Amino acid sequence: MAQSPFDLSGKVALVTGGNGGIGLGFADAMAQAGADVCIWGTNADKNATAVEQLLAHGGKAVAFQCDVGDSSAVDETFAKTLEAMGRVDSCFANAGVSARNASFLDIDDAEWDRVMRINLDGAFYTMRAAVKHMVERAEAGDPGGRLVGTASLAAISGAARNEHYAATKGALISMIRALAVEYARYGITANAILPGWIETAMTEGLVQWQKFSDAVLPRIPMRRWGTPEDFGGMAVYLASDASQYHTGDTMLIDGGYFLF
Repeated sequence: MAQSPFDLSGKVALVTGGNGGIGLGFADAMAQAGADVCIWGTNADKNATAVEQLLAHGGKAVAFQCDVGDSSAVDETFAKTLEAMGRVDSCFANAGVSARNASFLDIDDAEWDRVMRINLDGAFYTMRAAVKHMVERAEAGDPGGRLVGTASLAAISGAARNEHYAATKGALISMIRALAVEYARYGITANAILPGWIETAMTEGLVQWQKFSDAVLPRIPMRRWGTPEDFGGMAVYLASDASQYHTGDTMLIDGGYFLF
């Protein structure tokens, strides 16, 4: 292991949904640690703003617009990523959408498909492209790689009115565990990060809803909402040489909510 195991100089990280929220928290911390970073997002303006933030740390940063729910788009954008960055050492499948429903019985086919398409299919397409690249590299004598999926507390708790969202996140954990076993022989690790209640644009409505806030905050031992910055250290660790023997894990970052 290198003397500075958390130094990401010379490494390239890809973060889908990396132009805001937890994804940008991942990307920014890795850029500060010396990594070159590519982010994928569907909003061009947010992509440009995020890249400007990452470039301020002195490394290389690029962004591409990509609909991760489109298999062809993912393969094409991954090829563009390799052309721009040369390689991908860490792939963070983070892109996701939240639920839009009042109850389980309100989840119609279109809503189910919308959430599945981005949260589960998108993670599958992204991981598949990354694994193909990492295996090809390993077979050429350059083993190693990091796969990280952003799951959720909803995957392991009873998330009422979020059955479709929870299903995608539970499935993602299972896929990550299978990848960890299948591709360990190539030096590739696979782990899942499970955020709890985090203050982002996706959760803004809930955080500002006083009744909801009054119910949730007392159940968080840390007595605050999580922030995207709370995920930076974990991203650096998982992208670094320090985590080369750590695989198949589910890392809950929730301020102690699940325990309490």
